[in-house]
Amino acid sequence: MIVVMRTTCTQEEIDGVRKRIKERGFGEHLSHGMERTVIGVVGQTFPELKDELEGLPGVLEVVPITKPYKLSSREFQPEDTVIRLDDVAIGGKELVVMAGPCAVESEEQVMTTARAVKEAGAKVLRGGAFKPRTSPYSFQGLGVHGLRLLAEAGRETGLKVITEVMALEDVGLVAQYADILQVGARNMQNYRLLDEVGKPQKPVMLKRGFSSTYEEWLLAAEYILASGNGRVMLCERGIRTFEQYTRNTLDITAIPVIHNLSHLPIIVDPSHGTGRWNLVIPMSLAAVAAGADGLIVEVHPNPEKALSDSAQTLSLENFQRLMDKVEGIARLVGEQP
Repeated sequence: MIVVMRTTCTQEEIDGVRKRIKERGFGEHLSHGMERTVIGVVGQTFPELKDELEGLPGVLEVVPITKPYKLSSREFQPEDTVIRLDDVAIGGKELVVMAGPCAVESEEQVMTTARAVKEAGAKVLRGGAFKPRTSPYSFQGLGVHGLRLLAEAGRETGLKVITEVMALEDVGLVAQYADILQVGARNMQNYRLLDEVGKPQKPVMLKRGFSSTYEEWLLAAEYILASGNGRVMLCERGIRTFEQYTRNTLDITAIPVIHNLSHLPIIVDPSHGTGRWNLVIPMSLAAVAAGADGLIVEVHPNPEKALSDSAQTLSLENFQRLMDKVEGIARLVGEQP
């Protein structure tokens, strides 16, 4: 349930409600919106609590949340969440493009890519230092050295850095180097990891699982939100279907559905969503037209030589083409490219 405070409420009254919620053994989550202050009650509540809280000074009403995902729902927070990283705002009117290699391979590769995507208009550098691979014999990433190369490229270009964290014990380490922590599709329901990635209070991008429903996806996000970290964004990266021509089936429908169900920003990954570089540009345009808050795209100076995901990776020239086309679509749908 959520406690809606009166517009005239005082800080003392807000503190009083939060104290009462804690005394009853529940967690609480404060949200200051443009029009109202809302306090979310986290936990399995009981009917009598509604009457008790409505009797407190400053309370306008107590509203039960019908969705199983509470903190991520539009019922809890009607306004869109905007995640700010200095001059980058994810979830606002700006379309944020994240781009870079699937895997960090060398200093030259990372720096060349970072400079090129920055010049083309990207705001975030993506790159894998720890790579979850289907085969144990595939390239697994450079680990800590890869993190350092990403951080160096970010400092030189001014790009924010996003990279995947795979293990609980690596969360603190990755948070030292990255601006945004990514939880991959394979770990969407790794609940202990979800609890842990919320602790550094850095933005987290949660990728949708291969066969996960919207509700399961939002419930996974709930774990991070419940840890006290409200800076969560979702990433649609394609789901597994019977079709074998593409690597996955990119679910464009997820964009308006998530915007309807949740206040969290949604990013689209057309690289993993298709598995084919020649489909990345058209599906990027479709995602932007459908209202995506951003894109995350794989880019490499020499895609044919990439150690990971070469078939779905754009060249630097093709990434520039994507950005040129995306700019026009973004303006049509009211976003700032």
